[in-house]
Amino acid sequence: MNRKIAIQGILGSFHHQVAQEYFGQDVDVDECLSFDALVDSLISKRSSVAVMAIENSIAGSIIPNYARIDDNDLHIIGEHYISVQHNLLALKGQSIADIKEVYSHPMALLQCKAFFRQYPHIKLIEDVDTAEVARRIHQGQIKGVGAIASKTAATIFKLDILAEGIQTMTNNATRFVIIQTQNSVIPIEEINKASLKFELGSKRGSLATVLNVMSDCKLNLTKIQSLPKIETPWRYSFFVDVTFEDYADFQKAKSLLAIMASEFKVHGEYKNTMR
Repeated sequence: MNRKIAIQGILGSFHHQVAQEYFGQDVDVDECLSFDALVDSLISKRSSVAVMAIENSIAGSIIPNYARIDDNDLHIIGEHYISVQHNLLALKGQSIADIKEVYSHPMALLQCKAFFRQYPHIKLIEDVDTAEVARRIHQGQIKGVGAIASKTAATIFKLDILAEGIQTMTNNATRFVIIQTQNSVIPIEEINKASLKFELGSKRGSLATVLNVMSDCKLNLTKIQSLPKIETPWRYSFFVDVTFEDYADFQKAKSLLAIMASEFKVHGEYKNTMR
């Protein structure tokens, strides 16, 4: 079945790479220059599924995306990890000494800060997307400006790679989730990971009690992220990822957590792909 896949960014972006690796090389994508536009693509049915970055091994969680999934009742149906290799790109025939400004996504700039300390003459400027900057440089034939993007973007937009692998850490990995407006339909025997959200009262030890229940039910907590409830100061929602070997253990934990939490929601049940 031919389906349109919403990605944050354009052809040559890391989201595009994930879409190709997860769904196959010949993918039909809806290019969205913000995560809000990506969500809108799903809600408006321009696309049937979307790829969304959720956390990075260096920069941490992309916290607003947890809220976007929750607020719009989106469902996580899968996940995909990639090793992110950032490269400094520019028009052909230039050197790093010629580059005065580098535009890129804030997350990419954060991951490459140490590299650019060597070049104090370069001004770093936040932009909406890595590959989109590369396309803009190509289309406008803009000299003196660099982009941080993938090798695929360099090929697509005919730019030189002035420096390869400029991210601070060589083991720079990003986790992406595959989301849609309806729940997954994968067989129960393939499900061994889940993303959950719950809220707790201010009673002492309430979070510890919930975590103990997860442990007693043989769930392995792989991620916990708190978000403040804007409408209720000093109260928090907790977003967690858990893995398990037996779906029956997870079912038991779900039943208990639904009773213990003031609000409980399953954002997704899917296959764990962490290597």
